[in-house]
Amino acid sequence: MIQVYSGQGKGKTTAALGLALRAIGAGRKVLLIQFLKDGRSSEIKAIKKYLPALEVKTYGRPVFVTKKTLEDKDYQLAQTGLDVANEAVKNRAYDLIILDEINVVVEMNLLKKEKLLDLIKKTPKKIDLVLTGRGAKKEIISQADLFTEMKEVKHYFRQGLKARKGIEY
Repeated sequence: MIQVYSGQGKGKTTAALGLALRAIGAGRKVLLIQFLKDGRSSEIKAIKKYLPALEVKTYGRPVFVTKKTLEDKDYQLAQTGLDVANEAVKNRAYDLIILDEINVVVEMNLLKKEKLLDLIKKTPKKIDLVLTGRGAKKEIISQADLFTEMKEVKHYFRQGLKARKGIEY
């Protein structure tokens, strides 16, 4: 199954990580590939300490990347992460593969949507592929078996509160 978690609301990565936890509990092999993140977030620290069965690979610089701050390195990291995903699909080594923030990568043109669509088409039915991040393209959504849109109705950031360690990162 192809699952997409997108939208402007909070909880896309959290939903995917909950799915990973459930899959590991059921004896499934899981790979989490994070794009635009460098592996220093609280969830990755917890995974490394308490959930070593969840394999994690991160492809991002230790800065918040925007379209205005893109560097050649960001394109290279995105392509490397996609190469790893393609290899994992080809080898059928995992039951669940999560591509965290891949929709943002495509939206920022770090990777062409056709490359992601090609990966989706290559993914065998035995592998669940989860795509997270804001801005999922309609062509990606149309290929999904499940699409969940996280909608922000109210958020404390709008009151000027900053991101909190252990909650937002």
